[in-house]
Amino acid sequence: MKLDIQTIITAGRDLQFFCHGQARENGWWTDITTGQDLTSKGYPKINPTKNVGELLALVHSEVSEAMEGHRKLLMDDKLPNRTMLEVELADAVIRIFDMSGGLGLDVAGAIADKLEFNASRQDHRVESRRAVGGKKF
Repeated sequence: MKLDIQTIITAGRDLQFFCHGQARENGWWTDITTGQDLTSKGYPKINPTKNVGELLALVHSEVSEAMEGHRKLLMDDKLPNRTMLEVELADAVIRIFDMSGGLGLDVAGAIADKLEFNASRQDHRVESRRAVGGKKF
């Protein structure tokens, strides 16, 4: 498969713009007591004002909910036309793009770089995975 790096970057940046923009509009990047803007310009050189561990835990919680939905083959309770697996995975992606927007990270560029790198990895090829000691999942 030929990777279109620019399309991947554009799509990722669009998702970041919308996911983070909606969270900002809803006040998730403003201290509710002081009104302070919690976005981070220049991460990691400048310490973020938002708790990064908490943000990562929230992503993890969405993935855990996806696992539970899959384990029980549940439909989502808020979007009943969708499985809980797909909705919770969507929540995880939304949280990741929101976090990357708030911290000023280039996750879209990192996704493009990682896809390009993975395309040439020997340990991702079928013959390598079939070999003794190869990746099974």
